[in-house]
Amino acid sequence: MALLTPLLAFLYHLPQVYKWLLKPYYVASLFMSIAFLAVRKTPGICDHLASQREDGNSCDFDWREVEILMFLSAIVMMKNRRAITVEQHVGNIILFSKVANVILFFRLDVRMGLLYLTLCIVFLMTCKPPLYMGPEYIKYFSDKTIDDELERDGRVTWIVEFFANWSPECQSFASVYADLSLKYNCAGLKFGKVDIGRYGDVSKKYKVSTSPLSKQLPSLVLFQGGKEVMRRPQVDKKGRAVSWSFTEENIIREFNLNELYQKSKKLNKTKGDKIGQSQFPPVPEEEEPEQPAGDEGPESESKKDK
Repeated sequence: MALLTPLLAFLYHLPQVYKWLLKPYYVASLFMSIAFLAVRKTPGICDHLASQREDGNSCDFDWREVEILMFLSAIVMMKNRRAITVEQHVGNIILFSKVANVILFFRLDVRMGLLYLTLCIVFLMTCKPPLYMGPEYIKYFSDKTIDDELERDGRVTWIVEFFANWSPECQSFASVYADLSLKYNCAGLKFGKVDIGRYGDVSKKYKVSTSPLSKQLPSLVLFQGGKEVMRRPQVDKKGRAVSWSFTEENIIREFNLNELYQKSKKLNKTKGDKIGQSQFPPVPEEEEPEQPAGDEGPESESKKDK
C-alpha cells in the first residue's frame, strides 16, 4: 500500500508532469540526472571505464554502484513521503539523482567527478526552476506597501505568505497558495505575498528568518485589524520552525478558512449594498403637473361669483 499510493498519485498527475518535464530547466536536469547511466551504458565510452566486476564487464554496474543507487533511492522515498506537490516529488528525484551522480563519478574517476560537480554548480547558479504562472487572487506587497494595506480596513482579514524566490519549498507551495486564493478570496478575506528575500526590513519586522537552517520559509501569517493573530509554522525558542506540512487541508483546518470565508461574505454583501445605493440613488417623488391659468377648477370660479 505504501508503494501503491505514490504510484496512483503520479498517474493522476501525469499530464501535469509532462508539462513540467518539457520546460528547459527540467529537460536539462533530466539529462544531468541520468549522466552516469548514459556514460556507463553507452558502447564505445563504457569500454574505457574501470570496473570492479568479477567478469570485467565495464558496461554494467558493479555491486558497489548498485548499493549506492539503492541507498539513495531509499532516501528519495523517505523525502517524498513529506512532499506536498508533484513539483516537490520531481524535485527530490532530480536532486538526489545528481547527488548519486557526483558520488559515482568521483568513485569512477576523480577528473570526471570534478567535471560533473563543476557542471552542477554552474547549472545551479545560472538556471532557476520555473515560477508558478497560473491564475491567482493574490496581492504582492513591497516594503513600502505592506503596512498600509494591512491597516487600511480593520474589517478585512489578510493571509500573507512570506517567501523567497530562491527557496524550493516556496516555489513548490506557490500553486497550493494560488488555489486557496481562488477558492476563498473575497472582500473581507484577502491573500497577499511579500518577498522577504528581497525586502530584508520586512523579514526583521515580522520576525521571519530567511536562513535555510531555520526552515521558516514559507511562513503563513494571519492578520486581523493589521495585527498578527497566528502563523504557521510556529517558531521555537531557538528560532527554528516547528515541523508543519503545508498541505491545502492543513491550511484550511488550522486557519479555519471555511468559517472566515462565511463571515467575510457578509462584509462583501454589506459593501455590495452600499455600492448599489450609491450607484442607483432613490428616485424622487413625482410632482403633480401644474394646471394652466385659464383652466381653474370649480372652486376658484365659485369664489369669483361670490
